[in-house]
Amino acid sequence: MTSFGDLLGPQPTLLPGDDDAESELLNKADPKQVAADHPTASIAWAYLAEAALADDQTITAYAYARTGYHRGLDQLRRNGWKGFGPVPYSHEPNRGFLRCVAALAKAANAIGESDEYARCLDLLEDCDPRAAEALGLG
Repeated sequence: MTSFGDLLGPQPTLLPGDDDAESELLNKADPKQVAADHPTASIAWAYLAEAALADDQTITAYAYARTGYHRGLDQLRRNGWKGFGPVPYSHEPNRGFLRCVAALAKAANAIGESDEYARCLDLLEDCDPRAAEALGLG
């Protein structure tokens, strides 16, 4: 049974995470340096996107979030995700990707890109129905 109760659906995708990048960020390393050193780590791009949003740098946030989103999609596919199915927010290593999707939604909404905003919300809902609210989009 999947984590969302669909007996016939795919099993949840649980990313392995990037221990080095996560540790560096938790130890207050500069997220720009972490992203440069670990460009596949969505969590580093999420930190950058969220900081840019907080600084009203919407286009920069959009670019960071889109980079982390695409890096996350690559990781998800390498770990068996077929473009649908659960990506639980409760699994910490999945949060980098999900945070990038949320930041992309916020940036898209801020620049009036309503189709992208809706796609991001739909993706979050498909990944984990609790993710949007947990990420400030509920």
